[in-house]
Amino acid sequence: MPLDYPPPFTQLTRELRRLPGLGPRSAERCALWLLGHKDARPAQLAEAISRAASEIQPCQKCGFFATGPLCEICSHTDRQGRELCIVEQPTDILPLERSGAFGGLYHSLGGRLAPLDHIGPSQLRIASLIERIREEHPTELILALSADVEGEATTNYLVEILHPLGIPLTRIAHGLPAGGGLEHADQLTLQRALTGRRPAGS
Repeated sequence: MPLDYPPPFTQLTRELRRLPGLGPRSAERCALWLLGHKDARPAQLAEAISRAASEIQPCQKCGFFATGPLCEICSHTDRQGRELCIVEQPTDILPLERSGAFGGLYHSLGGRLAPLDHIGPSQLRIASLIERIREEHPTELILALSADVEGEATTNYLVEILHPLGIPLTRIAHGLPAGGGLEHADQLTLQRALTGRRPAGS
């Protein structure tokens, strides 16, 4: 019988392999580091994971990460009644918030339309979005979804159902990233950059 690591080590690597981006060798290296490095602190890591799993929950309004019914953003009373930015995933909220360019509220759909994966409108947080719009009366609805095929399909669907609500409906511009040159941009990005152009100096 070939020599192998003890069963607890094998179980640890098996669980680590469930993490995205970790193959068998990477999981083994992580396990060896956790068990052998002086700075690993595996007990504290296990406690932090357990605490996060038990205390963090989706915000009841926007879907972002929270430790109570509402997240820190939705708890701010000075943001109520302002613009509502609609994103695909809760993780999309933080980059927008950190940019400092937006001071309204957010709503995560929890995904996007993907018929091949059997994800339709009923699998997304669209019903709660419409209910929330009718209750909170935001001044503007901003669609901040991906620019790929599924993101575009979701955006077009939302435009159809949100337009009759009579609230100004906009979408974020898609174009060249800061520091990016024309020679590195794909055709679709260049088309969006030209379509979304604005007067110089504005």
